[in-house]
Amino acid sequence: MTVSGNRLVPTGASVVTDAPAIHAPAADTPATAGPDASAGAIRPHAEETFADELKALAAADDRPRPERWLLSPWAVATYLLGGVLPDGTVITPKYVGPRRVVEVAVTTLATDRALLLLGVPGTAKTWVSEHLAAAVSGDSTLLVQGTAGTAEEAIRYGWDYARLLAHGPSRDALVPSPVMRAMARGMTARVEELTRIPADVQDTLITVLSEKTLPIPELGEEVQAVRGFNLIATANDRDRGVNELSSALRRRFNTVVLPLPATHEDEVDIVARRVDQIGRSLDLPAPGGADEIRRVVTVFRELRDGVTADGRTKLKSPSGTLSTAEAISVVTGGLALAAHFGDGVLRAGDVAAGILGAVVRDPAADRTVWQEYLETVVREREGWQDFYRACREVSA
Repeated sequence: MTVSGNRLVPTGASVVTDAPAIHAPAADTPATAGPDASAGAIRPHAEETFADELKALAAADDRPRPERWLLSPWAVATYLLGGVLPDGTVITPKYVGPRRVVEVAVTTLATDRALLLLGVPGTAKTWVSEHLAAAVSGDSTLLVQGTAGTAEEAIRYGWDYARLLAHGPSRDALVPSPVMRAMARGMTARVEELTRIPADVQDTLITVLSEKTLPIPELGEEVQAVRGFNLIATANDRDRGVNELSSALRRRFNTVVLPLPATHEDEVDIVARRVDQIGRSLDLPAPGGADEIRRVVTVFRELRDGVTADGRTKLKSPSGTLSTAEAISVVTGGLALAAHFGDGVLRAGDVAAGILGAVVRDPAADRTVWQEYLETVVREREGWQDFYRACREVSA
């Protein structure tokens, strides 16, 4: 294992001689600011934030590693799920969920099958994708962000048109995509929101995933994937019918469905951990307010499930997803309110407006759902009177 810039890279992961030239940023750009380039970043990449844990795992990991992997599959799973190493190093959990889901995802990356992480919004698909890439390749930045406007060049390659016009098609004029760079280096590429990408652009991946090669017909050449290359894609299962994957492309993926948190306690733990991490990056006070975090999670789970926690009262569900990610956003916003306009202690009034914004997406239908929930559930719940008053105030 060697160090390149401020990232760990697997031994032997240098670019092969027949790989396309990769043009680095100019020397005076922020990208070349050295090891402290990410200092002050709101959200450093996973491999930077958890560099110490990755180094500790690499040092303690004596299990077989697939070629160009930083860690063994066992160590990658430990990095995501957390644990304690023999030397006492604590590995913090990055994902709270079924262990088998993580094991299947990691094992898939060790084969010639690409990995598709599927789930409803807010189930940590992007989060898991980033941490898998960081643990396997030491670099989570080889990323294609899928949108309705994503073009073929984002997945295949583009051209430096000044060089192209001056000298014609050449390796110097070719601008490799993140996927092409991952193939050449034997690393992990990521494609976010695959089903948001137009169908004809999606199918650009078929040759990459089946033949492990990317043709460059303009040069009469190709880039072949180096051992260690694989690809992680994410997709929202509520986007079916937007740009649904062709059967040919879907066959190239092993699909792993990420479920919603199984229990109330799991979801509270996830929200508390992420709010703490985000709060530290924004110099906000420690979350505290455990009661308010539990209330937010309870509200989201009950409205999402359409029934109260005790199973006695059926509820109407709003049009939004009310995901764990949205609960994290509500609590983080409340923490900022408490820090800047309160006494620093998270209270009901700090989260009430955020909950209203998350629940009421359709002003007509969702507002009725929310009012019914307030009057039939929150108003009658013991110990929730302050929360009821705060929600009534912002809902008026």
